[in-house]
Amino acid sequence: MARGQPIVKTRQEIAIMREAGRIVAETLALLTAQVRPGVTTAQLDALAYDHIRARGAVPSFKGYNGFPASICASINEEIVHGIPGDRVLAEGDIISLDCGAFYRGYHGDAATTVGVGAIAPAAQKMIDVGWESLDAGIREARPGHRLEDVSAAIQDVLERNGYGVVRDLVGHGIGRHMHESPNVPNFGTRGQGLRLVPGLVLAIEPMLTQGSYESRMLDDQWTVVTKDHGRAVHVEHTVAITDGDPEILTRP
Repeated sequence: MARGQPIVKTRQEIAIMREAGRIVAETLALLTAQVRPGVTTAQLDALAYDHIRARGAVPSFKGYNGFPASICASINEEIVHGIPGDRVLAEGDIISLDCGAFYRGYHGDAATTVGVGAIAPAAQKMIDVGWESLDAGIREARPGHRLEDVSAAIQDVLERNGYGVVRDLVGHGIGRHMHESPNVPNFGTRGQGLRLVPGLVLAIEPMLTQGSYESRMLDDQWTVVTKDHGRAVHVEHTVAITDGDPEILTRP
């Protein structure tokens, strides 16, 4: 969960976060290109670690509250925080890849969900709607708007398309700490919440489910899955509030 009070970043701080975000975007592009049947999630994790370190950064997730890996790799019914290991990707799976990089004292954070080989049209639609909802939320990330304008925009797209909106997990502020205030839910009421100001940086991350939005944690105390075993999609960008249009710091 988010910590402390919202922290407005200076232009210099956002410039550093832009570099952290670029490293994250590069890493996710590299991983996406390697997703195919027969690849293990541990192989993807090693690739991410090597690239982030080669770019002069440190994986944000590795060691965070004891998390053992550089990325989260969440497959099918796993919503978030899947631990990479010896699981082999299979044709038709979908996998969420969540990545963070810590660079010169600041974090970048983003996630994508991709199909493994040929996937069902219903699975591809879920992924497409996830990105559509993220785009809708980002469009509301403007000075003078309220935080729940972002949340409500995401919720509207997801529920209009018949998907569940995860309640137990939220986005967050980001900067020197991976999780800063405010929390950024994917559901809400327009006109409510913190007023957005230039310099605030948010990790906006829709999490949608095929069926019920209810979730539970596995025995590893990290991986969160859907209670009904329906598939889930997770997408995310780090976004800076500016004087005008929002800036996506983790755009590829």
